[in-house]
Amino acid sequence: MLLVERLSDARRNGHPVLAVVRGSAINQDGASNGLTAPNGPSQQRVIRQALANARLSASEVDVVEAHGTGTTLGDPIEAQALLATYGQEHTDDQPLWLGSVKSNFGHTQAAAGVAGIIKMVKAIEHGVLPRTLHVDEPSPHVDWTAGAVSLLTEQTEWPETGRPRRAAVSSFGISGTNAHTIIEQAPAERPTAADATAPAPGPLPWILSGKSETALSAQAERLLAHLDAHPGGPRPADVGYSLATTRAVHDQRAVLVGTDREDFTRALTALARGEAAAQLVQGNGTAGKTAFVFPGQGSQWAGMAVGLMDASPVFAARIHECAAALAEFTDWSLVEVLRGAEGAPSLDRVDVVQPVLFAVMVSLAELWRSLGVVPAAVVGHSQGEIAAACVAGVLSLKDAARVVALRSQAIGRVLAGKGGMVSVALPVAVVRERIAPWGEERISVAAVNGPSSVVVSGEPEALDELIAACEADEVRARRVPVDYASHSAQVELLREELLELLAPVEPRAAEVPFLSTVTGSGSRARSWMPSTGSPTSVAPSSWRARSGGCWTRASGVHRVQCAPGADGGCAGDCRGRGP
Repeated sequence: MLLVERLSDARRNGHPVLAVVRGSAINQDGASNGLTAPNGPSQQRVIRQALANARLSASEVDVVEAHGTGTTLGDPIEAQALLATYGQEHTDDQPLWLGSVKSNFGHTQAAAGVAGIIKMVKAIEHGVLPRTLHVDEPSPHVDWTAGAVSLLTEQTEWPETGRPRRAAVSSFGISGTNAHTIIEQAPAERPTAADATAPAPGPLPWILSGKSETALSAQAERLLAHLDAHPGGPRPADVGYSLATTRAVHDQRAVLVGTDREDFTRALTALARGEAAAQLVQGNGTAGKTAFVFPGQGSQWAGMAVGLMDASPVFAARIHECAAALAEFTDWSLVEVLRGAEGAPSLDRVDVVQPVLFAVMVSLAELWRSLGVVPAAVVGHSQGEIAAACVAGVLSLKDAARVVALRSQAIGRVLAGKGGMVSVALPVAVVRERIAPWGEERISVAAVNGPSSVVVSGEPEALDELIAACEADEVRARRVPVDYASHSAQVELLREELLELLAPVEPRAAEVPFLSTVTGSGSRARSWMPSTGSPTSVAPSSWRARSGGCWTRASGVHRVQCAPGADGGCAGDCRGRGP
């Protein structure tokens, strides 16, 4: 028997996680060349659908456990379907490995697919690909030169590569049903209850709740009394673990953050008295859904995300997957840039900072998901839309890496040094009046971040004149630290080059609603142009998310705040220490 449950539920319930179902798909080929005869195009479609569902490219799957009936009709058709899909994105030195458990004990009918899953789970666990028995050489009925696929005629080591081991399992029913499931190595185990009693490496949260403010204050008083009665213990990690895992959750909530008993005593005292404290956050529980908001450039700083790479295996694994995806399009190492390694390029370069921010945001989203925080919608602002599209499933990780890397390289090569951007603390209508004398060819609105937060872009000299005029009127205006004019007419210089560079991008149907801050939809090559005449606007997308019952959660690397009410959203802080 196989037990399948959400990863977050399995972790919360203390169940061992043997592998993770990354994606799956089913279809039916009965209307093709006969109910009982296999159909190659249908098998190719189910493979591509499963890859799309898993948000993976074919090159990111290491081995396929074939249905493998051993017939002269079925095996060549299945092999050709694998060659036409997986075989096209693998290489001769890193082929797709192919085997079938039916060579061990035959066809188990309705249990055949389960047998394949069990075989691949154990292969992932032991890091070894078993030999397929009774096969000495490839079938002559298959054109093996059509793609990079190799039969497992010998036991093969399956080493760690910096990303999870992944396997796909095919199972085809006698009535024409095709099923394809992709499983992957489980993330490293998070600390157990016993581990939680060890000294904390940093700040810890204590979570309290009550049915009313009075009940919440009373709970704080009881916890204070308990601490006073037991001066030698319990340790803060023990209390935090118990509060988070063994208590009912009510509408009135408070989170206390501290590193030692003194911190928590101060916060508990403030909560009991109804006072504010730096270590205390209070609020009401809501039944709203969660939306992830991905900000644009400007939130980076040296050393960002290093703490999370060291503390979170889930975050670190996704960072390494992003590094592998970006490596095809860049000549620098993502991990070396984040860690500030000697010789690594600076975050001052647009062709470095944008891919790095993309990787951090995608990895933060993966961390949130591993903790059970799953988005009901995603919103991206400016270049943050690339990360949002990846998390929504609109772009595979490889396609998203292509977009963010090649797009930022084109910006740096063609636009760098020719423009700039300025943030102005005025409503957009007022800003448009102020910049009118320069004309849209010299200054234009680039982004509307809130009711009184607008970014303009344009020529450096014109922006200098605008800043001087704003300062004379005591209007806050500051330069954004970039040397190009994004979301301006200058971007037209990139159009033809980017359309050619991004032509291989293959958009997919979104698994999570994807709210654009430019067009409201779209994901083809022209959709990833840095916007020309269309400024980005966070407020409408945030409002669409909230009107759908969502509260927004920032997946950027700094705190991002929008104004309250219909024109704004809310956000959080992810400064590399944890979500």
